[in-house]
Amino acid sequence: MRGLFTPQRVLIAFACVAALVACCGLAWWQWQRFESASGTFQNLGYVLQWPLFGLFPLFMVWRFRRLARQRRDEELAPEPVAAAPRPVATVDAVKPAPVEYLDDEEDAELAAYNRMLANLNARDGR
Repeated sequence: MRGLFTPQRVLIAFACVAALVACCGLAWWQWQRFESASGTFQNLGYVLQWPLFGLFPLFMVWRFRRLARQRRDEELAPEPVAAAPRPVATVDAVKPAPVEYLDDEEDAELAAYNRMLANLNARDGR
């Protein structure tokens, strides 16, 4: 197992703490600006935003470590054996079912359209 306090880890921890301290200082500065006579609600928004910026490097370190652990676990896991594929069933050409056409005068146009579709389907099946 690697050492807990390697130079790289100490540097990363120092950078995370420095970012958090700097961003909390900026949040304090924005709070003072908000309380001043020229302060606006935009300054209050920054008060809430700066600490999140300071915590972001810590989140990224956590996320990178988690992804590295997942990658390491995937490399150590045995390769799963794939099941044999099932044979594909073949389908013979399907003949369209006979269509009963309506004899009403109102539906003559619909019947003609349905005949045209049946002819196109039969032609497509050949």
